[in-house]
Amino acid sequence: MAAEREIVDVEVELVPMRRRHLRSVVRIEAQVYPRPWSHSLFVSELALRSSRSYVVAKVGRDVVGYAGLMMSLTDGHVTTIAVDPAWHRRGVGIRLLLALAREAIERGALALTLEVRLSNRGAQEMYKRFGFTPVGVRKGYYADTGEDALIMWAYEVSEPAYRRLLAGIERSIRGTTVVDRLGGWS
Repeated sequence: MAAEREIVDVEVELVPMRRRHLRSVVRIEAQVYPRPWSHSLFVSELALRSSRSYVVAKVGRDVVGYAGLMMSLTDGHVTTIAVDPAWHRRGVGIRLLLALAREAIERGALALTLEVRLSNRGAQEMYKRFGFTPVGVRKGYYADTGEDALIMWAYEVSEPAYRRLLAGIERSIRGTTVVDRLGGWS
């Protein structure tokens, strides 16, 4: 029981991604994606502060996940979200997606969008909790395997009903989330 409490009731800190986090981010990237982003690609993304926002999830000193957002006019596009496999099913991905959704809303988003592998049912279920619905398929989107991507959108994210949805999701998370916005997301 005590071990279960440690796993479930963890404190996760969300902080703006910085260059100093990239070694850990690239390590996770290599574990979860067949064709991972490079260190230099992350550096390029971090430089685009006006249209990008990246966050890492930390437990203690360890980076256990990260996520990115690209703003395009009034749409927020989730560019990436990944959690260290050792930390799957512990609410890290939900915390990261909450942070991205709120950042997108602060930046004026009216809708959120993303692509997800057709085979990734777990991620699709998480996205559905956030109001994302499937709207189409991008054939052969993932160059590494040729797998199709499911395109998902969440609409009317600036409305009070969506904020209530996010608040309900946040209340359902076990453990503690500490959000450090000092300096803003990058």
